[in-house]
Order: sequence, then C-alpha cells, then structure tokens
Amino acid sequence: MRTVLLVWILVTLFASSAAAPADVSVALSDLMTKLQLQHAKLWFAGKLSNWRLADYEVQQIGANLEAARKLLADPSQADRVQERLRAVRKALQSKDVPAFMASYGALTNECNGCHRSSGYASIVMQIPLTLPVPNQLFVDQVSEGRALANASCGTCHLVADTVRDTPAFRPPPPGFPEIVSRPSFSADGLRQFLTSSHRRLGPDQAMPNPRLSESQIEAIVAYLETLRADQRH
Repeated sequence: MRTVLLVWILVTLFASSAAAPADVSVALSDLMTKLQLQHAKLWFAGKLSNWRLADYEVQQIGANLEAARKLLADPSQADRVQERLRAVRKALQSKDVPAFMASYGALTNECNGCHRSSGYASIVMQIPLTLPVPNQLFVDQVSEGRALANASCGTCHLVADTVRDTPAFRPPPPGFPEIVSRPSFSADGLRQFLTSSHRRLGPDQAMPNPRLSESQIEAIVAYLETLRADQRH
C-alpha cells in the first residue's frame, strides 16, 4: 500500500511539473489577448477625449501587466511597459490629446520591444485603424449630453447645480436636478418625451420642440441618468 501511494505521489508531482510550463504559456497568452483589446480601446477613448473610459482601460491594462509580470522570465520587461503606461496616465489626467497620442505611441513601441526580446517578434502591435468592437460608443456620451442640454434647454432650465443669472420665465421651469429627483423620472419616459412634438408646454405654453436626433436624445438621457446617479451617491 505504501509503495502504491508513493508511486501515485511521484506520478502526480511529475505531471504537475510537466504541465506547469504549458499552463504558464496559456495563462500568459490569455493575458496578452486581453491586453491587445484593451490597448485598442484605450486608443479610441483617448483620441475622442472620453477621459473616464480611457482611465478605466489604463487601469485594466495596468492590472493585466502586473499579472503578466509574475509569469514572465524577465519581469523587468513588464516594468518598462508599466513606465510607459504611467506617461499615458499622466496625459489623461491633463486631458491632453496630443500628449496622449505621443505617450500611446511610446507605449506601443515598448510592447513591441518586449515581444522582440522575448522571441515573439512576429507579434507586432500598431495604432488601431478601426474600432475594436462595433457595439461600443467611444465618444463621451455624458459630456455630449451635457453640452446638448445646455444648448437646447439651458436658456430656460437649470441644467446642473449652477446659478442661472436671468431666468427666462417667472416662475422658472424646473431644473434638471429637480426633474431627475422625481420618483416618476425614468429613462424611457424621457425618451418618449423628447421624441414627441412637445410644443407649447409649460405654464405659458412656451416650451418648443428641440427636434433632436436619436443619438442626441440618447446623449441627453445618458447625462440625466448620470446626474441622478450622482445625486444618489
């Protein structure tokens, strides 16, 4: 019985040690696939000034690089890429598109240098030419919605928690912070309202139809939903 148990332990240990390099290779490959997608998404988020999305992708890249570092034979390779990533993060914090584009190029070059030094010179990264996923919007929809709300509604409504110098009406119409705090507020209700011909509404029947496109309506809906979420937090 002891002999059988000893043989089983030795076989298990041998199998584990033999599988370890393959397991590491698979794990590293999975991480690099994630990094490739995040690298592409970061480009479009930063280029289109969607700073929150870009910062999110930088965080994801940083976490996956740290995980990859533990699997690399030479961890300093990941450290050099992380250094380039810090420059990207600094550009994002400054909301500087040219600085972002320059630091992104340096990050991409560092990735390719790591590939070459690791024996994977055939894997070459580049600045993305097309959107990495067709079902994601990379512009900052909330910022666009805020700008549209100010342009279309700001003459009469208080769009955010700021002081409007001269209200167009007395009493003034409800502000957006008040509207989103109502129990009856919903995204679907807002969509229906904005797509209707809501002319001559309000106490003086003076509210015009802003005639918004579908994408503009979705941007305003995104802004008001974010405004409501901020109130709750």
